[in-house]
Amino acid sequence: MKRTGSAASGSKSNGSSTKGRPKSGPPIAAALCLNNGGCGDLEPRKIYRILPDKKAAAEGLIRVVDDSGEDYLYPSKYFALVQVPAEAAKKILVA
Repeated sequence: MKRTGSAASGSKSNGSSTKGRPKSGPPIAAALCLNNGGCGDLEPRKIYRILPDKKAAAEGLIRVVDDSGEDYLYPSKYFALVQVPAEAAKKILVA
C-alpha cells in the first residue's frame, strides 16, 4: 500500500475524525473565546472544546474543535481556559 505524503512524514492530518471523546482518559478541556481576531469561524463569548497539543502550545497556539466537529489551530491569546462541571461537559460532548 502506498503511503500518502503526510503519512510518510508521520504527521497527523485533520482528515481523521476527532469527534466525540474516548471512553476513558482525562476530562475534556474548554476555552472561552475572548476575541476572534477577525476570524469568522470563532464566536466571541462562546465556549469551545479544546484538544491537548503540546507542539502547538509551544508555538502559542491552541487546538479548538469548532461547530463542524473538526479541530483547528488558533492563537492562544484569543481564549481563556475554563473549568467545565461534569454535567456541562456531557452536554458539550453531545453537541
